[in-house]
Amino acid sequence: MANWTVILNIAKTHLLTKLKSTSIAALGVTFGIGSYITLVSFMTGLNTMLDDLMLNQTPHIHVYNEIEPSKEQPISLYDKFSESFNIVHSIKPKMSQKKIHNALPIITYLERNENVRGALPRIETQIFYLAGSIELGGNLTGISPIDEAKLFNMSDYIVEGSAEALQNTDNSILLGIGIAKKMALKIGDRVQISPINGGIFPLKIVGFYQSGISDVDAMQSFTTIKTVQRILGEANNYITDINVKLYDIEQAVPLSKKIEQQFNLKAVDIKTANAQFDTGTSVRNLITYAVSVALLIVAGFGIYNILNMLIYEKMNDIAILKAIGFSGTDVQLIFMSQAMIIGFVGGVLGLIVGYGLASLISTIPFETEALPTVETYPINIDPMFFVIGFSFAMVSTFLAGYLPSKKAKKIDPVKIIRGQ
Repeated sequence: MANWTVILNIAKTHLLTKLKSTSIAALGVTFGIGSYITLVSFMTGLNTMLDDLMLNQTPHIHVYNEIEPSKEQPISLYDKFSESFNIVHSIKPKMSQKKIHNALPIITYLERNENVRGALPRIETQIFYLAGSIELGGNLTGISPIDEAKLFNMSDYIVEGSAEALQNTDNSILLGIGIAKKMALKIGDRVQISPINGGIFPLKIVGFYQSGISDVDAMQSFTTIKTVQRILGEANNYITDINVKLYDIEQAVPLSKKIEQQFNLKAVDIKTANAQFDTGTSVRNLITYAVSVALLIVAGFGIYNILNMLIYEKMNDIAILKAIGFSGTDVQLIFMSQAMIIGFVGGVLGLIVGYGLASLISTIPFETEALPTVETYPINIDPMFFVIGFSFAMVSTFLAGYLPSKKAKKIDPVKIIRGQ
């Protein structure tokens, strides 16, 4: 049975008498773990910001009426041609209405689904923005502003004004920042819009919208559903799109297929709509974790080399300990204890350094027109990173101490003393 009091006292004495080597070993652990936490917090923070930029306002399921060719072509309706090989050119899709039939009952039905967090109606229409002799083509979307802010984080992209102002002001508009700059407009001004079926409607500007995608900001504006219905001369049940937000994004694919079959509508899930972006996210995450693991491995080898040198410097001490009656196991435990103490101290300091550097980066200004609501560099300080970092510090120092101490256990003290 090992006498831990004696073993730990000897380990402490070794560490304190070679304080310079001990400090270097502990600093190797500190900077390895600190660098890991800083890097992974920064990179995952950036990845999350990019994901949010693209996916925050993207519905998990987008339901609408798709204009597409008839599944049954006219020639297939004639029985006498059924056995023939038919070649038909230029069959155009039939004109189908954009309106979703029974949209409001469908929304009510979807919201009863336990997987659905919310289902919001929308009206998408093409318009012209008018300013004197200037006509700019664009898109106007009718929304429920408060609900959009709640479910799709729309407030993050309103650089001036608010969703509440849009909700509470009749005949108002949330204008894309690109349009506002082109037409030299400010909040409180009125902009004239014209739908493609004719007519001119003045709307009061109550805010500016900036998605960070310049092509979108130069075309897209928002108003309330009632305002769009009034502009288009449609009834209160006129809805062209339904955006569905789920509790679990993994349910998007099966639910979208169910909606298509049940209501004969087009339902596009978020993974299909953003397949390329999703691939980019996976690659970025893979690079992040690959670099992080490489950093930890490099730190582990540095720890091993330092502890290996410490043990070789203590050859005379090992010989003396064995000569006065310490077993090989006792000697191994002494050096293992040293390694674990270095790992513990270095790991704790590494966590502090990593947290400090990550917090410092989160205060550095990060200003870009593409991301108007982001003021500083994004940092993701996840407690799991600290658990992984500290665990690696302990495991790596254990292995780094175990391998050299195993050699120390087998050293013949007579050979060392004779060599002196």
